[in-house]
Amino acid sequence: MARLAKYLKPFLPIVLLAVALLFVQAMADLTLPDYMGRIVNVGIQQGGVEDAVPMALRQSTMDKLTLFMSGDAQAQVLAAYTLVDSDSADYDQYLEQYPVLADEPIYVLNDNDAAVIEQLNPIMGKAFLAVTGIEQVMADPSKAAELGAGSGFDLSSLPEGTDVFALLSGLPSIVRTPLLNNINERFAAMDDNMIVQSAVGAVKTEYAALGMDTANLQNTYILDTGLIMLGLSLLSAASTVAVGFLAARVAAGSARNLRRDVFKKVEGFSNTEFDKFSVASLITRTTNDITQLQMLIVLMVRLVIYAPILGVGGIIKALNTDASMWWIIALAVVVLMGLIFAIFTTALPKFRLIQSLIDRLNLVTRENLSGMMVVRAFNTQAFEEQRFDKANQDLTNNNLFVTRIMAFMMPMMMLIMNGVTLLIVWVGAHQVAQASMQVGDMIAFMQYAIQVVMGFLMMSIMFIMLPRASVSADRIAEVLDTGTVIHDPKQAKRFPEPFSGTVEFRHVSFRYPGAEEDVLHDINFTAQLGQTTAFIGSTGSGKSTVVNLIPRFYDVTDGAILVDGVDVRDVTQHDLRENIGYIPQKAMLFQGTIESNLRYGDEYADESVITQATDIAQATDFISEKPDGLETEISQGGTNVSGGQRQRLSIARALVKQAPIYIFDDSFSALDFKTDAALRRALKAQTDASTILIVTQRVSTIRNAEQIIVLDEGRIVGKGTHEELMESCEIYREIALSQLRMEELAS
Repeated sequence: MARLAKYLKPFLPIVLLAVALLFVQAMADLTLPDYMGRIVNVGIQQGGVEDAVPMALRQSTMDKLTLFMSGDAQAQVLAAYTLVDSDSADYDQYLEQYPVLADEPIYVLNDNDAAVIEQLNPIMGKAFLAVTGIEQVMADPSKAAELGAGSGFDLSSLPEGTDVFALLSGLPSIVRTPLLNNINERFAAMDDNMIVQSAVGAVKTEYAALGMDTANLQNTYILDTGLIMLGLSLLSAASTVAVGFLAARVAAGSARNLRRDVFKKVEGFSNTEFDKFSVASLITRTTNDITQLQMLIVLMVRLVIYAPILGVGGIIKALNTDASMWWIIALAVVVLMGLIFAIFTTALPKFRLIQSLIDRLNLVTRENLSGMMVVRAFNTQAFEEQRFDKANQDLTNNNLFVTRIMAFMMPMMMLIMNGVTLLIVWVGAHQVAQASMQVGDMIAFMQYAIQVVMGFLMMSIMFIMLPRASVSADRIAEVLDTGTVIHDPKQAKRFPEPFSGTVEFRHVSFRYPGAEEDVLHDINFTAQLGQTTAFIGSTGSGKSTVVNLIPRFYDVTDGAILVDGVDVRDVTQHDLRENIGYIPQKAMLFQGTIESNLRYGDEYADESVITQATDIAQATDFISEKPDGLETEISQGGTNVSGGQRQRLSIARALVKQAPIYIFDDSFSALDFKTDAALRRALKAQTDASTILIVTQRVSTIRNAEQIIVLDEGRIVGKGTHEELMESCEIYREIALSQLRMEELAS
């Protein structure tokens, strides 16, 4: 996998932008539960009053509150407020907002920062609770006695209607202190949030006394918070869409470059490298394997950064909300990781097997389609169907196994999430009942726990996708890392000018890679300019192997091949093949038109050159018979033309190149004798300035060649003209007599 990381480098800026957007998305998603908790805690339970520090309060209320504050606390609170009365400059403005100002002065909160409000919250909250508590317990003498117990100040003994707060304000601080301590002890078990929440009712009462619309205050808070949540949701959605777009760009671009390099690498393969990889396997690696990597890149860009942020951030946020329930998240993570590990270890071997099974299916399909005529001729359709069914069923069973595991994972994930939710509600409800936790905090904790589980779920998807993509990456890297046996020299030579096209074999021997013995032994001959050199021999004698060494489809094992006196290994493959017109044993046409196939030899060839090439190849007649002529469409592989027509077009394509050297590798086998003879006559007349090498099984094709080389088991057993070989070479004589009568040979 790491070997292919370089393909992400061109897209690094896009990846960094996607990472930044993922941070934005994760922060927005992690903030939403907090605002949901605020709506429940503040908007619903607290009526939209967020703090125990009111925006304004009556002077009489402030006087009561300060009775239950220390000297420093009183100074801090009074410094945060401004007293407004009828003499104040902004009296009219505040009168409209707080109608009670007409009856008594009020204290208005200054523009304090959040830190000051946070410090004042417990001070004001405790004071409000103390005032409210005294007002409530004075109606119940038993509670009044309990409140004053141990303080030396018995509230229950006061006459009915006594103004307790006026009485307390007139007492010295040494007398009030025990009572204040007694009241503060009642708040010791409550944290600051619970104090604020408990004091909100008193703040709302104060707002009502000021003449404020408390219902509108609640609605405004809920709507404002909802709009913030909507904005965060839209921001998260926009980030998601942007990251998806960027991830697709990175994945598609990387796959495009990777596919291009694999194709270029395969184009540079010699036959030695092609022997290592089947065509079906190379197709799978170029398509399916790269698609697997493309899917992985999308998931990596989309989830690798986001999932850890969501998981870790969710844990931190949840613990900040309520640390006492940390064990629920820990339990969920442990169970989740155990499930992921079990699925990972079970599915990994199957993921490694999938790609090889796809190779096998492609191979069987390709062989069956390519050899359809043979299959029908031998009535082996049933056998081929069984062979395909076996490959198809193996792949299907493997995919079903993996799919069932994946299908099992999702219900288990939902079970874990639902179990976590139920456990949080169960534990949280008890804490809410004990006034140690707010309902909104429980809801926020629940959402954070779900986010943590979802984060680990996303990571588990990565873990499951990674093995298969890793296998695909290894298979692709195997192609890219395959060293070519045939390569250009560092200091390439140039052919002499003018180029004559002489081909010389000097003591050439050749052995196929991995073979135990040579297939060619000490081959020596020279093919001269303007002459035809032909190769004949029994099947497997090495004829095609000899001519395939000239364009360096293979390199010689021993000896040397010289073109114009230069070893073919000392020039670039491009320069060498630029001077060779090659007609393979199996005529291959490409999808397009007849003209586009002919211009494959020379894209810029004149019309006259194309016409001359088709004339020599005896292809003009059947081309002119077609309604569209040269614009006639050729299907893939040339299946809509006959074998002979395909062979003649292949010959014409090479002739368009007007190369100094022509290699015909059994390229006349599909031609009738009349067409063969006409083609050879035209070829001889038009290519007298070229070196021609012909591999054939027909004696009639080469009987007029200037040099005929007879091969037997990879050795030259005869060399000369037709007449000379008939007298000196027994093997050539046997081949000739098996094809032609003595009278025909003598004519």
